[in-house]
Amino acid sequence: MLAYVFWHRPAAGVAAADYERDLIAFHRSLAHQPPSGLLGSAALRASELPWLDGGEGPGGYEDWYLLESWSAVGVLEAAAVSRGHVSAHDRAARHAGSGTGAIYKRVEGEADPTSARSAVWVSRPSGQTDPTMADLLEDGMEADEGALWRRCLVLGPAPEFCLLGGESESGTITGTAASRLPAGWTAAVAKREPIADA
Repeated sequence: MLAYVFWHRPAAGVAAADYERDLIAFHRSLAHQPPSGLLGSAALRASELPWLDGGEGPGGYEDWYLLESWSAVGVLEAAAVSRGHVSAHDRAARHAGSGTGAIYKRVEGEADPTSARSAVWVSRPSGQTDPTMADLLEDGMEADEGALWRRCLVLGPAPEFCLLGGESESGTITGTAASRLPAGWTAAVAKREPIADA
């Protein structure tokens, strides 16, 4: 499974409620007439997006488009600005400020990226070995409640790995333990709240 992930913020002067209304309309349009190969999509509020430039505050929005294959990426790109979706897409695009994206491939795990309540975005220095979920999971997190995604096509600034998970019984975000990250690796933990899913 692949995912096109797009991080963004509203343009200056655009109210969050208006921006979210436009995002919801676009995702609902895709759900009503899904392009071939689109398995689902969601727009989420994210608390930390340090690689996203050009906006106030650390957070923003994170859209996930789950895709069957590489050919579905092209189909989605064409469909988003074609009859049936172009009005909803253009309304959201008109109100968008900064944005960046990447395509990720699921490496292991089963957590649904459109509903997982936390994301740990991990970057590593070049030349380091690939991590596994066991390398990154915080003590006590259930492996079947997580998923590890790896960036396979970069379209702008984007972390290399995404570890998805939920919240612990105490309400804290589960994810990577700092002690598990090798020297030079970095992680940004983002709380996520779905605003639209289809």
